[in-house]
Amino acid sequence: WARWEEEIDWMALSGINLALAFAGQEAVWQRVYLSLGLNQSEIDEYFTGPAFLAWNRMGNLHGWAGPLPRAWHLKQLYVQYRVLERMRSLGMITVLPAFAGHVPQGVLRAFPRVNATRLGGWSHFDCTYSCTYLLDPEDPMFQVIGTLFLKELIKEFGTDHIYSADTFNEMNPLSSDPAYLSRVSSAVFRSMTGADPSAVWLMQGWLFQHQPDFWQPARVRALLHGVPLGRMIVLDLFAESKPVYQWTESFYGQPFIWCMLHNFGGNHGLFGTVEAINHGPFAARRFPNSTMVGTGLVPEGIEQNDMVYELMNELGWRQEPLDLPSWVARYAERRYGAPNAAAASAWRLLLRSVYNCTGVCVNHNRSPLVRRPSLRMDTEVWYNKSDVYEAWRLLLSAGAELGSSPTFGYDLVDVTRQAAQQLVSEYYLSIRQAFQSRALPELLTAGGVLVYDLLPELDGLLSSHRLFLLGRWLESARAVATSDREAEQYELNARNQVTLWGPNGNILDYANKQLGGLVLDYYGVRWSLFVSALVESLNSGSPFHQDQFNQAVFQVERGFIYNKKRYPAVPVGDTLEISRKIFLKYYP
Repeated sequence: WARWEEEIDWMALSGINLALAFAGQEAVWQRVYLSLGLNQSEIDEYFTGPAFLAWNRMGNLHGWAGPLPRAWHLKQLYVQYRVLERMRSLGMITVLPAFAGHVPQGVLRAFPRVNATRLGGWSHFDCTYSCTYLLDPEDPMFQVIGTLFLKELIKEFGTDHIYSADTFNEMNPLSSDPAYLSRVSSAVFRSMTGADPSAVWLMQGWLFQHQPDFWQPARVRALLHGVPLGRMIVLDLFAESKPVYQWTESFYGQPFIWCMLHNFGGNHGLFGTVEAINHGPFAARRFPNSTMVGTGLVPEGIEQNDMVYELMNELGWRQEPLDLPSWVARYAERRYGAPNAAAASAWRLLLRSVYNCTGVCVNHNRSPLVRRPSLRMDTEVWYNKSDVYEAWRLLLSAGAELGSSPTFGYDLVDVTRQAAQQLVSEYYLSIRQAFQSRALPELLTAGGVLVYDLLPELDGLLSSHRLFLLGRWLESARAVATSDREAEQYELNARNQVTLWGPNGNILDYANKQLGGLVLDYYGVRWSLFVSALVESLNSGSPFHQDQFNQAVFQVERGFIYNKKRYPAVPVGDTLEISRKIFLKYYP
């Protein structure tokens, strides 16, 4: 709750007045499923562990890293009560979850005549943990379950009449017939109005741009028009890169919110599309017959790239685009509490480089640092790397004046981290070049510097700041537990999400983070294994086999998840000193 409280305060200060309140829904579902005649083991097979609930709620996954302990439900209900009370007291409209049509397999046992069909596997998961059952929109149980759930939810939490449900997130519908798609959205909406006649459906528009081959205009229209105009609000989820309103005549008359997605997987890495967000919302308002009703933030992960979110929030209050270079200089002054020419110059450099990705930009951190090593790694970036090195130099020079500012300390870590990430790519290219030209001494030198100096230095830097600690990530997961067994399960959830993302590396490194402890014991160990494999290949004259390496490195990756090591949750070392030391060694 303490962390939620800070987030809600920040949202209120930024003027955000519509917010998701999704905690505690599994507790209500648990009650509903039991009342429908499911047994506890059928429910346990359905819910995922806490780190994967977002995908369970959209029907993508079931069972993985679960089940949910009873204490989890109680604690989440408590959090939800506090969240709702605070959001409502600040005048925010809270969005509650509703039924999208997905059901546990147990429903088929309890109601043998129910008409439900399995959807396909999601992402890189097979039917062990994926392939959810979707009720037919005409089946009477669709209304029974949906309305029962929402009535129970409203009894528990009250309501502000806006509900979220996503039936086909990254999953193909069973039929491409527009009439079927209309029946599905109509069924979802009817199950809402059965419990709340004033219901408005808030729906993510991600599916339309994620699978554009399926979602042809006629099908999009059919899905949207299954709900009366004005009773659905669509989130144009990735509007800064792939806006949907432009090719759907403004969602065929349904209101929409222009959303900045910005971040995937909660990855670290300086990134932004400042020009797109500076102009995009205004263009959307001017669009013929525009149905835009607001702007929104919808990142997959928070606690990264603060500047981009401050900028986006400010734009909601503006009549026209900002002069970005002068805005960012004022931002630096507000952020550090004092004017500083070097800091302002650093931010102008970051603005024009890392934060100015143009064209279709998808922010997954693909740096070799956080990816499984191979001889075919992508080192391309969308900006001039020397701008980051120069911003690093300028920030360090401001250290004497701004060193006591906590926000400055955070940004210094973040910019130094970005510079180190670039340096890892440089060393990777040297390693690859040395291997391909069979130059063992050069391979040993570049590999040695990377594994034995640069990565440990980066780990030390990250370990000097509370917000870059693996220990903090793991301890906050353990803190929710009410027993050692729960603590272990929650820690495994937290470790799996940032590494293998699934039992077998199904979405490997999707949610990569650069944290003190993780760099040394996960990324560093992988790089060490890779360099050793290349050296061994040159020494023995036998070719390097990526497949064999992948099998060996998977054991290392899995080993990290189960290593039982406790990582410090308290920072060590002086950030300014550590950054300066790395700078003196590595500044190109």
